[in-house]
Amino acid sequence: MSTLQSPRAILLLGPTASGKSAAALALAEHLDLEIVSIDSALVYRGMDIGTAKPSIEERRRVAHHLIDLIDPTDSYSAARFVADAQNAIEAIRARGRLPLLVGGTMLYVRALLGGMDDLPGANAEVRARLDDEARRLGWPALHARLAELDAATAARLPPTDAQRIQRALEVFELTGRPLSSLIGQQRENAAQQRAQWPIISLEPSDRAVLHTRIAERLRAMVRAGFLDEVRTLRARGDLQAGLPSMRCVGYRQAWEALEQQPSAAEQVFLEPAIAATRQLAKRQLTWLRAMPDRTVIDALAHDAPAQVLQQVQGLWRAL
Repeated sequence: MSTLQSPRAILLLGPTASGKSAAALALAEHLDLEIVSIDSALVYRGMDIGTAKPSIEERRRVAHHLIDLIDPTDSYSAARFVADAQNAIEAIRARGRLPLLVGGTMLYVRALLGGMDDLPGANAEVRARLDDEARRLGWPALHARLAELDAATAARLPPTDAQRIQRALEVFELTGRPLSSLIGQQRENAAQQRAQWPIISLEPSDRAVLHTRIAERLRAMVRAGFLDEVRTLRARGDLQAGLPSMRCVGYRQAWEALEQQPSAAEQVFLEPAIAATRQLAKRQLTWLRAMPDRTVIDALAHDAPAQVLQQVQGLWRAL
């Protein structure tokens, strides 16, 4: 497949329960593509039911990437996602296939499209010294120093914002450049490359219907053994509620229900899980609406997968 005038990849986004995965699998019936997950929960092994992870059969039908990467005891960052996604995209393109990025973790989308700022990592020695100076002089004094070194960053920070003042001073000491110049250059470069990442967004025309879908999906997860899955994770003994994996929506509520009322976990779990998932969907939609160049398709339309196919065919020219 030639990719002349084609984008680097196509993104299929949407809130939870909007039908992204089903639409992607339907596309795979017509197009030579591979799916790259944009989902911060699918990276964890052993977390299958509560993440609505594609089945083994579905993964045999079409290649999926960035699934089952790490153990639930580990952490996964937006920076690692960008590196992993870019590697997967280049490998898929080298095979002459379409990289279709599918998911709803909007922080990862922003990192991929906006670029990860080329900033140094934390330096314990520098931070300890700045903390000592702040104890002696106060953070307003360090803010005044920052204003001399990086007026643009200082102007957007209150004199009491210790964490960000420290980070801006740390970056200047480690690089010799103002934080504002590093971030600004990255954003300018990202804006120039934005056309390479077209977005198709499945968004519901009726929020109430999406809420019904969310509740139905959570009940289906319970019937499929989701609470038993979390019981198994708890029984390992090396996981605790504060880990990023166990803070995923659904898992957090299941963990709390099993901890508080193990004999009535299902009844205790459902209401807060539905509420938390609705809030997640609301946040996802807010992120999406801040992307004015996306192509919106009604997730509730009976022909939504066909509309997605038509859009993808128009974007990926060599089909």
